[in-house]
Amino acid sequence: MSRVEVLSDAQWSRIEPMMPSSEGRRGRPWRDHRQVVEGIIYRYRTGVAWRDLPGSFGPWQTVWERHQAFSRDGTWDRIHAQLIAEADAAGEVDWTVSVDATINRAHQHATTLSRARSGLPASQGAESNYKNSAADPAHEPPDHAIGRSRGGLSTKVHQLVDGRKRPLVIGLTAGQAGDAPMLKFLLADLAVKRIGPGRPRTRPDRLLGDKAYSSRANRALLRSKRVRTVIPQRDDEIGNRIRRGSAGGRPPSFDPVIYKRRNVVERSFNDHKQWRGIATRYDKHATTYRGGVVLSAILIWLRE
Repeated sequence: MSRVEVLSDAQWSRIEPMMPSSEGRRGRPWRDHRQVVEGIIYRYRTGVAWRDLPGSFGPWQTVWERHQAFSRDGTWDRIHAQLIAEADAAGEVDWTVSVDATINRAHQHATTLSRARSGLPASQGAESNYKNSAADPAHEPPDHAIGRSRGGLSTKVHQLVDGRKRPLVIGLTAGQAGDAPMLKFLLADLAVKRIGPGRPRTRPDRLLGDKAYSSRANRALLRSKRVRTVIPQRDDEIGNRIRRGSAGGRPPSFDPVIYKRRNVVERSFNDHKQWRGIATRYDKHATTYRGGVVLSAILIWLRE
């Protein structure tokens, strides 16, 4: 199998300097990073079981263990953050940011982690307020970010994307978790470091979201950060304001023209779901699954 089919030479040359080194570590040196990374990408792109990886990528156990390690030690998040920082330094990040979430079904193979094996509660839809993100990628939530939504057992992927549909922040919750409460966590994780002196950028110019993100708390948070809010009001909010008359105050500002650009976050999710291992969750642990989503985001930045 040709490596060019998985990862081009140009793409690999971008991320190779960012890969960790096994120098100074105890044990045998790591197998060639490129071969293993291509195996990880192939697995998520095709959705095959780890055991079914073609032999051209080396032992499947090595590929799986390397992905586990890089997901938990923050390697994928550091590469993702570096690519964003380089794009921002070149003025290529569009800071009209959109937020949304998508629900991905969890395969039966992802929901069989027993209490005895994990030392954690079985996936029953509890702990839906958990935030699995770059802030602590090694922490495995008690519910493994699997819950019961209308379609069955599922995981919800939350994103902030720039105006060119490239992921800036990625978080996971159980499928039944609400969208609006996650906004404060996503914004807290938005910190694009500078190439050179200067503090990380943590504030977008605008924040675009659908009606699910319309709440008093979210609007107050965005005002405090001086971020222009482009979120339509829900029908019940409009009705309550009209019913209260002058005491209801003025409606929040809303730009319907700028709001049309919110489709970028939907298109970003479409890009992720071109990988069968992302569209359907096969991984038992949230840390492993989120690592695959972040790796997909890295490839989106490399392509764009």
